[in-house]
Order: sequence, then structure tokens, then C-alpha cells
Amino acid sequence: MLSQPPHAKRGVMQEQAVNRFYSDERTRGRVRGAINEYLGFFDESNGGSVKARQAGYTTMINHYYDLVTDFYEHGWAKSFHFAPRFKGESFAASLARSEHSFALKLGLKPGMKVLDVGCGVGGPMRSIARFSGATIEGVNNNDYQLSKVQQYNEEAGLASRCSGFKGDFMNLQVPDENYDAAYAFEATCHAPDKAGVFEEIHRTLKPGGLFAAYEWCMTSKFDPKSAEHLQTKKGIEEGDSLPDIASIPETLDALRAAGFEVLESHDAAGTCDPETPWYLPLVGETESLMSLRRGRPGRFLARRTIRTLEALRIAPKGSTEVSRMLGAAAESLIKGGELGIFTPNYFFLARRPTR
Repeated sequence: MLSQPPHAKRGVMQEQAVNRFYSDERTRGRVRGAINEYLGFFDESNGGSVKARQAGYTTMINHYYDLVTDFYEHGWAKSFHFAPRFKGESFAASLARSEHSFALKLGLKPGMKVLDVGCGVGGPMRSIARFSGATIEGVNNNDYQLSKVQQYNEEAGLASRCSGFKGDFMNLQVPDENYDAAYAFEATCHAPDKAGVFEEIHRTLKPGGLFAAYEWCMTSKFDPKSAEHLQTKKGIEEGDSLPDIASIPETLDALRAAGFEVLESHDAAGTCDPETPWYLPLVGETESLMSLRRGRPGRFLARRTIRTLEALRIAPKGSTEVSRMLGAAAESLIKGGELGIFTPNYFFLARRPTR
């Protein structure tokens, strides 16, 4: 009997993985309860707008991560961010290198207390803690993700130095001057007010404390008069739960308005080799099953399988819409990258001034 070619085997494995994913009743419940309200924030014919998303950002973001966290882990593992990448470097290696570079930029070492702003399920937290020896606290407003943070920290043997707490990064319930350093991986883009979230981070840092981040920004190539550019921007916002994507100057102005000194800033996505643009994982690669899931072939297979499971009432109603939403977001991200109008990796290093 002839063996299946590698791509066929991977397709079968992908379908099996999606079936296992939807055997979890918790997953079905999250999707069932959140999809319609989330999409309403972006339905302009029914009151959806930037102002509505800013006003309801807590509900919007919680619904979003209730919907997509399992999808993200299914295709992205536990570090939910992009990274500049070199030719010949795996996607996983590029993520780890970026996370370790943050630790070096911040000068992290054992005994330091660090804030992870919008920690997701804690992938960067654990990577940076292992690399630096620092103690890291992650703020997250989503209960489901926080339960995963605790589980994964314990499994990694890092619960003594890594933890998560529930909170709104616009109103952190922590003392002034509480942290030696802070970082954010593509998280503060969810804030309804850039200066406001930066002010909270500034408040919680000790004088002289450093803050490093990757920020999602529209670049100078973005033309607000271009229908294609506007459609691409809206697709990213809807698919990634963003009130509005700021420009690079707006982001830097917000940092300074919050009281920070900007020490470094550049578009790290521009350091990718031409063969490995930041959006390559969304286009599709064949290095592993995980890379297949992330790319176009994986999204196609997943959408086909999910549609069947929803028709059979195995997957909850709305699952196909979540898959469609994430697929559309991926295509918008790819388009934004190809046009050069969007970056997920605008890097800055800022400092709270000393007294």
C-alpha cells in the first residue's frame, strides 16, 4: 500500500487536531456565548464604531479572548506575538530571540520584579524568567487566560517566580513605584487610550525603571484616503479586537505625554530578511504541523472541518464565524505587511525619569 505524501498526512493530522479541540465542552461554551456581541462592536450599521469599542473595550477584549485563546494555542503555541526573523531561523526561535532581547534591553537579573502588561497565557513570561532569573507578574483581564497562566507556570516549575493577576491595565490595582521594569508584547494596542495605559505603567515603575514593548502601528505608508488601506486597517481591528490602530508618531507622543523618556524606537519588522517577513507564518510554511495550522492551508482545512462539525452540532453555533473572522484577520495582516502600511513590531524602550 502506497504511503501518503507528507502534505496529505499533515492535512489528516490537522483535521484530527480540530476534532480534539472541539471535544472540549468548555470551548463550545465560550464560543456559544460571545460571538454575536463581539461582532456587534464592529457592525457599523448597528452602532459599531471606534468610540463604542473604546467605551466597551473591557467587554470587547474579554469576549475576543474567550473566543480565540484556544484557536491561538492550536496554531500559535503559547507566545501570542510576531517577531522579526532571519533567513533559516524557525518561527519559534525568532519568538524566543525577541523575548530574550527584551530581557537584555531591560537589564533584567535575579531579584528584579517585573510587570508583564497583557500577559496572555504567559509564554513570554516564562521564557524571560528562565533567561533572566527575574520575578515576573503578569496582568490580564481575562479569567480563562489567567487559569492557563497558573497551570502552565506550575507545569514549568516556575510558579515561585511567575504569576498572573486579574486587572485592567488602564487602572492597575498595584502600588506606585512597584516594579523595576515592565514590558508588553503587542498588548497595549488593545488600550482605548494610549497615553492612559502608558501613564499607569509609568506610575507603577520605580524612578529610572525601563519599559520595552512591541506595538502595533500604522506606518507612514498608510494613506487614510485609500479605500484599500482603510479596508485593511479595519480588517485587522475587527479580527484582533482593537479599538483603533495608532500611528507611530501618535504612539511616541503618548509615551512622552505619560512622562516617559524615549530611549530607543524603530520598526523591528524592518530587520526581517526578505525571505522571512514577519507575516510569513500567516502565509504558510511546512516546517511542522504547528506551522501548517498557522498558514493558509491550515486555515482552509480548519474552516472546512469546523463547518462540518458545526453542521453536525459537535462544534457550537458560531464556530465557523470565529474561524472566518480569524482567517479574514490573517489576510488583512498579510495585506498590511505586503503594502508596508502596518507593523506589529514597532519597538520602543522608554524610561521613567529619576527624581
